[in-house]
Amino acid sequence: MASNPEIHQQISSEEWALRQDLAACYRLFVKYGWTDLIFTHLSARVPGEPNHYLINPYGLLFQEITASNLIKVDFSGRVVSGDYPYNDAGHAIHSAVLKARPDINVALHSHTRAGTAVSAMACGLLPLSQQANEISNLVCYHRYDLATDNEDECVRLGEDLADKWAMIMNNHGLLSVGRDMAEAFYLLYTLESACKIQVDVMASGAEQIIPNQNAIANMERFSLIGKAGTDDPNNYLQRNWQALIRMLDREDASFRE
Repeated sequence: MASNPEIHQQISSEEWALRQDLAACYRLFVKYGWTDLIFTHLSARVPGEPNHYLINPYGLLFQEITASNLIKVDFSGRVVSGDYPYNDAGHAIHSAVLKARPDINVALHSHTRAGTAVSAMACGLLPLSQQANEISNLVCYHRYDLATDNEDECVRLGEDLADKWAMIMNNHGLLSVGRDMAEAFYLLYTLESACKIQVDVMASGAEQIIPNQNAIANMERFSLIGKAGTDDPNNYLQRNWQALIRMLDREDASFRE
C-alpha cells in the first residue's frame, strides 16, 4: 500500500511526529527479527484524541509501514482515517490495554521465538540475567485465550496488566506498554533479550546461578520505566530512541513518508 502524503496536511504536528515514531518502531521490529509475517501489531494513542489510536493496516509487512499509511481507529472499532482494515485480534488487544491504562500511550506486541518459548514455561521469567533483573518487577502474566471476539477476555487482559508495564502472554508472546515510544521499545527490547538468554541457559543444561535477592532488588532500582517524578533524569530512554532513529535514517528513511 502506497504512502498517503496528503494526510500530513490534515493532522496536527504532534500526530505526525507520533506517526513517524510508530512507523520507525515497525521498521525496528524488522531490524531485530521480531516480525511474524503480517501478524502482530504495535499501537499508539493519538495526541489530543484519547479514544483513538494508530495501528498498522492489516496485510502489510512491517517494512512497508510508513507514517502516512498507518490507520486511525476508535475504541469501538471504527476506522476513523485510512482505507484498509485492521487485524481483529490487534484491535481487541490494543483497545483493551489503552482503555484500561489511560496513563500509557504505546503498546507493542510480539510473537518472537524466544518470547513465546518463555511464555510457555511454567517457571516464567527467571532471574538469570541483568536484563531480566532490571525489569522483573515490571512484568505480569496473562493466561492464554483467544482475544479476537471475546469481550470478557479483553477485559481480563486489562485487569491482568494492572499497574505493570510488560506482560508475558502465556503460550502466545510478549507485550510492553509505555508513556512514549522510547519507553515501550526499551522495555520490549530488554524483555526479549532476557527471554533469549533464558532459553540459551536452559538449553545448555548447565547449572544455573541465581543472584541473591539483594542483588536483584538493587538492579530493579536502575530501571525508571513507569516511575513518576524522576522521569528519566539522565534521558537514557530518549537518548537510546534517538540513536535508533538516526540508524534508520541512515539505512532507509522511507518510514517517515
